[in-house]
Amino acid sequence: MHTETINHAIVTLDVALPGIVWGWMITLNLWAKSIATGTVLVGGFLLARYSEDNLKGLKNILPVVAFIFLNIFLLFTLLDLHQPFRMINIFLHPHFTSAITVGAWMATVLTGIIAFMSFLVIIKKETDGIYNTLLKAAIVLAIPVTLYTAAIMGEASARELWQTPAELIQMALAAFVAGSATLAFFSGSWTKDAKRDLAIILAVSAFLSFIMYMGEYYLSFKSEEAEATLAYVQTGGAYHTLFWLGQVIGYILPFFIAIGAIRNGNGAMLKLAAILALIGLFIAKHVWLIIPQLLSLS
Repeated sequence: MHTETINHAIVTLDVALPGIVWGWMITLNLWAKSIATGTVLVGGFLLARYSEDNLKGLKNILPVVAFIFLNIFLLFTLLDLHQPFRMINIFLHPHFTSAITVGAWMATVLTGIIAFMSFLVIIKKETDGIYNTLLKAAIVLAIPVTLYTAAIMGEASARELWQTPAELIQMALAAFVAGSATLAFFSGSWTKDAKRDLAIILAVSAFLSFIMYMGEYYLSFKSEEAEATLAYVQTGGAYHTLFWLGQVIGYILPFFIAIGAIRNGNGAMLKLAAILALIGLFIAKHVWLIIPQLLSLS
């Protein structure tokens, strides 16, 4: 019976999809996910290091910001699907050998935890032990949620530029850049030491992100196909200017500005670094998402 079914299979599509398949929606997806998970990770670190009096409002801000951006992340994931209602099959008929399935389950559970934390904040119960327990669970889940898309990109056929080990590091660094940058906007009443730590996280993660991109840009030796892909940014191609714009705005300038904020404790400088980092992160992620898709899969 199985043999008969196979023999009667109908091929509906046997050619490569032309053009860009993963566009700005996926870039926004990655960007929002980095903000959500980064806010949890960086906020959790600061709450473990300092008392609530030194971080006024952070326990209220953390779940609300994370909840908003997690839902943006999930919304644009859903909108990008050709058949959004099929998403329900991930939960009704899950196959946990798929990175997409595992990631969807973890992201959904994380969103539920963050939603409950937001509820506790709204009803003014944020200081209860339940909140702290939920925060620990959120931190544990935020790590694989921010990393799992690296596995999806690494599985993409003929996209040699997206190597899972390198993408894992990039995803983690993006979370710390985005998380520290986002929390910088709410750090006005925090102590000088807390602001300094936030600036250090932003500076270090921006610097390491830049180093990772430069390693891929100059030092990695790949197939001829991947080298042809990199030519879109290395030899003055269509994305050459946009690539370097993302590097300068997202990593180089925030690094030096954050270093200045560390030295003099200037909150305005930290917020400027944060704005540039968030804008540049979106640009850098978009270029790195698009350029491998410019090469024909045939």
